[in-house]
Amino acid sequence: QLVESGGGSVQAGGSMTLSCTASAFKYNLGCMGWFRQPPGKEREGVAAIYTGSDYTYYAVSVKGRFTISRDNAKNTVYLQMNSLSPEDTAMYYCAAAPGLCGGRWSRASEFFSWGQGTQVTVS
Repeated sequence: QLVESGGGSVQAGGSMTLSCTASAFKYNLGCMGWFRQPPGKEREGVAAIYTGSDYTYYAVSVKGRFTISRDNAKNTVYLQMNSLSPEDTAMYYCAAAPGLCGGRWSRASEFFSWGQGTQVTVS
């Protein structure tokens, strides 16, 4: 299972941190990603991290504002979001995929295990 937490409402310019805790099996698959789906739009990759190293990946729209990190002892991945704007409003999902993230990191079809999502609203 993947369980997200930390969503909510924040004013533009504010910060928020999302957490995703996975079962050991899911976490050790390798690639943990954050995706988001704004209302009426398709799901898009936000960031990803390989749990076996410090390789990280970011969408252009969030690079420099968002930081993905991991705590292997807790099987948890975090998404620190700064300088939030209304365009960041979306349902945020955590997902797991086997192996290295690589060039596929932003493709939702590559991830087979998903959390239930947590809503982030920026006004």
